[in-house]
Amino acid sequence: MSNLTTQQLAEILLGIARAQQAIIDAMENSKAGFKSTHFRPMLETASRVRSNRVESLTDYPSRLLLMMLGRTGPDLSQVVKDLEALLSQQPTSAEAPVANTYAPAVDPDSLDMT
Repeated sequence: MSNLTTQQLAEILLGIARAQQAIIDAMENSKAGFKSTHFRPMLETASRVRSNRVESLTDYPSRLLLMMLGRTGPDLSQVVKDLEALLSQQPTSAEAPVANTYAPAVDPDSLDMT
């Protein structure tokens, strides 16, 4: 299996977002107001747009689909830049184990439960 480049990953994500956009448009055509009433609020929640968290790779596909809902879709070169920035990020502190500062230092192999 060959390694994917950032360009190829961006093209795949854009293709998936276009397919999802087609489904959303079909739902909007069958039920007017679906996009703004039901879909957009749920997608904003999934993409964590309103939270004060650092953008992550897991949120990016939802954010990309939100961009597709606008008048002009996302540009391939901008998607590549965004992916390169997200892929180069260091792991966040939530991913790294944090020592408990309130408990005294205990040997993890100890069976003493007191």
